Amino acid sequence: MKGLYSALMCSFDEQGQVNEQGLREIIRHNIDVSKVDGLYVNGSTGENFLISTDQKKQIFNIVKDEAGHDVKLIAQIGALNIDEAVELGQFATELGYDAISAVTPFYYKFDFEEVKDYYTTILEHVDNDFIIYSIPALTGVNMNLEQFGELFNHEKVIGVKFTAPDFFLLERIRHAYPDKLIYSGFDEMLLSASVLNVDGAIGSTFNVNGQRAKQIFQLAQSGQIDEAREVQKVTNDLIGEILDNGLYQTIKEILKHKGVDAGTCRKPMKSLTDDGVLRAKQMAEKYL
Repeated sequence: MKGLYSALMCSFDEQGQVNEQGLREIIRHNIDVSKVDGLYVNGSTGENFLISTDQKKQIFNIVKDEAGHDVKLIAQIGALNIDEAVELGQFATELGYDAISAVTPFYYKFDFEEVKDYYTTILEHVDNDFIIYSIPALTGVNMNLEQFGELFNHEKVIGVKFTAPDFFLLERIRHAYPDKLIYSGFDEMLLSASVLNVDGAIGSTFNVNGQRAKQIFQLAQSGQIDEAREVQKVTNDLIGEILDNGLYQTIKEILKHKGVDAGTCRKPMKSLTDDGVLRAKQMAEKYL
């Protein structure tokens, strides 16, 4: 399960429905062009929190059908509705996903005991390897080393998607739990995380910048830090331009420029202006 995983985008049509052909093209682009080791399906990048349970199941189905056993598949099944999370976890497991993952419960100010109970409930009802998804900037859930340890004690919990800039905590987790998988979640900090010996990364921009991300990871692993820093610099130049133009919309527009029917983003996400579309095209030609 080690390696680089694209936080998979999903193609939607103008009515907000899943564009199956477009989604299949995105999957193939990630596998055949970006050369990622796996796909993280129905995460934030897939606009998961804007779609229905049935649409989530549809996406899980299409991805498994298209990807087969070409790469590893992780299903993000986290939801505020615990029953939905369990249902999706069971569904993805039956499809043959290699692992499931769930974002910490969000919006309400849950304490750690509530977060732990949420994860325990999922683990009791779903028979699959499990990856915690920690992204405190969006969920408001900050966990310390001891709390991660409590979750890691469960035999099904194999690791964490760590999307936080707290590299002290990241180093402490790595040192305390050498047998757990740690995936870096910030593309712009991949080198810094790789130096701390993470097992891989899960990123939005890997949909278009996967090969360069893999370079950073492999160079860092082999101790070629100066070379890795140069690749991270170019990557961050690209990421900076993408963020300034609109993250998901710009990645989709870059994919379109590469001949992939990436569709639109679901409302209330806005569409790019004509200038934004032009800027995305220029990024594709400059960096990719």
